Parts: sequence; structure tokens; C-alpha cells
Amino acid sequence: MDECTHKVRAEYWKGIMEACHNRPEGQSAKSWLSENGITEQSYYHWQRKFRQQTYEVMQGSEAAVPKTSEISFIEMPCVQPNPIKTEHSNCQTVAVIQTTAMKIEITNAISESILARILREVSHA
Repeated sequence: MDECTHKVRAEYWKGIMEACHNRPEGQSAKSWLSENGITEQSYYHWQRKFRQQTYEVMQGSEAAVPKTSEISFIEMPCVQPNPIKTEHSNCQTVAVIQTTAMKIEITNAISESILARILREVSHA
């Protein structure tokens, strides 16, 4: 296959990949592909090709793959709200955010601003 033909087909399949990715919530990829007349074999063949190309680009780019793992810290203000005296005023863990590198336990006493800041920082970690 010549380079021009390959580029045209790649653009076509990128459009299909994007459309499948943006399929209605709750619909499986298999049913979306069937509904749109696309064979799973072709879809996953092109998906594999694109992943391989992306991996090769990442391997060639020093900026894309960090050589060392650096640990960074952010300063989080320690704000303790005035406790409301009720029979259920004990702090209880209500949510846990866990990755391979960290675990954050969130209690029922967390303020909205601190929670928003944690979520913002975690999403960039």
C-alpha cells in the first residue's frame, strides 16, 4: 500500500475510533461496531496499529518518557472548621482515592475547597 493510501485509511479509522469512543454511555463497543457495520477484527487491527505507532513515538521522545521518577509535594493548608457538636461528630472516612503511588483517605469533616484542591492536584499526578 502506498503512503497516500495508508494516510487516507488511517484518517478514516481515526474518525471511527473517535466516534466509537464517544458512543452513547452504556453502549458496548461491540454493539456500536455492529450497529455501524464495522467488523471487530478491522477495528481492533487499526487500534493495535495506532497504539504501536504511539508507543514508538513515545520511545523516541525523551520528554514523553521520564527517565526518573521524581516525588513532588504540594502545600495543603490545614484548615480545621469549627466542629459542630452532635452525637455523630466523629470523623469518619467517607472516600478513598488510591493509586499505585498513594492513598488519600477523605473524612466527612473535609471542606469543599480542600476537596476540590485535592482532586485538582490528583488529576495532574
